[in-house]
Amino acid sequence: MDLQGKAAVVTGSGRGLGLAYARALAAAGAAVVVNDVDAAAVDSAVAAIRSEGGTAAGVVAAVGDSEAAQRLVDTAVEEFGSLDVLVTNAGILRDRVLWKMTDDDFDAVVRVHLRGTFTCARAAAVRMREQGTGGRLILISSPAGQRGNFGQTNYAAAKAGIVAMARTWAMELGRAGITVNAVVPVAATEMTKTIPAFAPVIEECERTGKPLPDRLRKDEGLGTVEDVAGLITFLASDAAKDVTGQAIGIGGDRLALWAHPREKAVAFADGGWSAEDIAEHWPDGVGAEPETYGIPAPKAPEA
Repeated sequence: MDLQGKAAVVTGSGRGLGLAYARALAAAGAAVVVNDVDAAAVDSAVAAIRSEGGTAAGVVAAVGDSEAAQRLVDTAVEEFGSLDVLVTNAGILRDRVLWKMTDDDFDAVVRVHLRGTFTCARAAAVRMREQGTGGRLILISSPAGQRGNFGQTNYAAAKAGIVAMARTWAMELGRAGITVNAVVPVAATEMTKTIPAFAPVIEECERTGKPLPDRLRKDEGLGTVEDVAGLITFLASDAAKDVTGQAIGIGGDRLALWAHPREKAVAFADGGWSAEDIAEHWPDGVGAEPETYGIPAPKAPEA
């Protein structure tokens, strides 16, 4: 993919998945604004991209408010002349079950993930529409937002909202030539290393330098952060000019298109449904095959 002449902003790109996205975009020719709350991480990421022959600038800021979003857009324009691609990757975790989650736990995660995506995308959309040459908004979601996840009320809600915003903005920005898609990544990161079924295998592969086994790469869709980056480069490119409003999963050897929510079963009753009617109909009617919920538990390796 050739991204020469394009300028991109990647939030939360000082390390992990965000850094992999920024490096991949730069390797394809894009000039990249690296962002993180950690100044040392920003400096290190910018230096790494430049050492690989790429072009990068850094912005130390916590996403969430409008001022930070505008600073990211302004940096891209001032340093590189335009803004063509935005990847909203910044995020934090404050995991707790519902009855133990505080207001601050909830607000902090929603502020970074959901509000941060909104403010950055709004600032980027304004600039892209002014430029009149289209653009790419790539919003990072999560399997937790698609299926829910134990202990992640705040995170799952924010990630589900990000997919909803992608679908909405795809409609609103289509006439301006701006595509909007949500990416649902799975990768071996510091977070996935805490999952008991994954941790020993990931640690062993990191120690030996061997690739993750097929069982993880295919069955669980779990690979390296670099495995996810190809989708980001594709969505940023002209090859994806007609791809918009989608939620696309990637991880390991797996690439997937997530279905939009849709009615699974429908029934009708003349004059409407009373509570008693629903109770009688539910077990053998609309409710006969209820949907699953929660991310499926990883399969433990066979002994």
